[in-house]
Amino acid sequence: MTRLPPPRSGRVLLDGKELHSLPAKQPARRLGLLPQSPIAPEGITVGDLVDHAVDELSGGQRQRVRIAMALAQESEIPLLDEPTTFLDVSHQVEVLDLLTDLNRAKGTTIVMVLHDLNLAARYADHLVALHDGRRYAAGHPRDVLSPGLVQDVFGLPCTVIDDPVSGKPLMIPVGRHHVQLSEVAGR
Repeated sequence: MTRLPPPRSGRVLLDGKELHSLPAKQPARRLGLLPQSPIAPEGITVGDLVDHAVDELSGGQRQRVRIAMALAQESEIPLLDEPTTFLDVSHQVEVLDLLTDLNRAKGTTIVMVLHDLNLAARYADHLVALHDGRRYAAGHPRDVLSPGLVQDVFGLPCTVIDDPVSGKPLMIPVGRHHVQLSEVAGR
């Protein structure tokens, strides 16, 4: 595993020890990394893609291969940077369901970056929202995802309702061209 860049401020701990003070192999045994823009090894084949080299696959197929490679390491704490990138919605749900199964069945802690706030809220037990490189909020999705947070962090007005499927927060963006239901009802 390549070394992660040192934090600009604060500390990154693994079992109470500074990550950058540990011998390189120790974190590599514990942490599996799926970087945002990885380069998969040329010429490998996987499962249902047996006769296809990675460089012949679509972006979504390549991403699924990278996820499989990261999970095949069976690390204690997979670090996944945008694992749903390049995936259509059915494969996004499939991957996040798989990660949830891994978390629940084996107790694996999974750390991932997701920019889709609704998927993050639906699948995460704990969210950390960053703004300007600093932690802005952290906690259960219900305690973190709010119209104020979305406005402050993303500059986007929104409303947040209960997701009818998961019961977790569901963010609905309000763009310039969207009409509020209350405005329609008043006409």
